[in-house]
Amino acid sequence: MNKLPDTIKTAKEIGQIGEDAATRFLRRRLYRILCRNYIDGKYEIDIIAECRRAIVFIEVKARTGDRATYARYGLPSDAVDTKKRAFIISAARTYLARHNIIKPPRFDVIEIYFSPDKSGNILKIRHMKDAYRAY
Repeated sequence: MNKLPDTIKTAKEIGQIGEDAATRFLRRRLYRILCRNYIDGKYEIDIIAECRRAIVFIEVKARTGDRATYARYGLPSDAVDTKKRAFIISAARTYLARHNIIKPPRFDVIEIYFSPDKSGNILKIRHMKDAYRAY
């Protein structure tokens, strides 16, 4: 196994760096960050933000790799499966109720693509607005 540089050592660190990058990305687009790593029981929401029209619940998925890696394991957003979505929706309902929020909710996914050399360089950020719905 290749030794990772000091900038990124674990999958957890990759996730944290990805969430930090997603937060900066959202702020540059005038989202107001309300909460990070909101926990409701065993459920977690990476970022809760507000935009003009909605309260946005955002799952961040960060990955290192090249095209062959993504072809084999799928895109980062593929990890937001039906079960994960249900957990996020449940936690979002609790958050909305606790804070008496009347703005409509929206569920987004942000993919962070790091360079394959695991240097921590971000190659691409993909914001998937309204990626799924709570029915």
